[in-house]
Amino acid sequence: MKKGELIAEFAKRTEMSGAAANSAVNTIIDIITERLKKGDTVGITGFGTFSVAKRAARKGRNPSTGEAIKIAASKSPKFSAGATLKAAVNPKKK
Repeated sequence: MKKGELIAEFAKRTEMSGAAANSAVNTIIDIITERLKKGDTVGITGFGTFSVAKRAARKGRNPSTGEAIKIAASKSPKFSAGATLKAAVNPKKK
């Protein structure tokens, strides 16, 4: 599912206009992004947790030349699925 499909489904389920649904989805994404930029964690009960993972600086190799290079430290967004989401994706078989 792409973002446009998500917005269309959101509009259908909430009986909102497409423009209002687009605004709502974009606002949620903006809020999560802003909080992650600040280093906060965003938890949605039953769904999961968005957080920032820190990667230390390290040495690497240029694949085309084999030359050693320094890879700078960086931050990466991370998502951990909650128990309810995991259970929905992996239903127990009877």
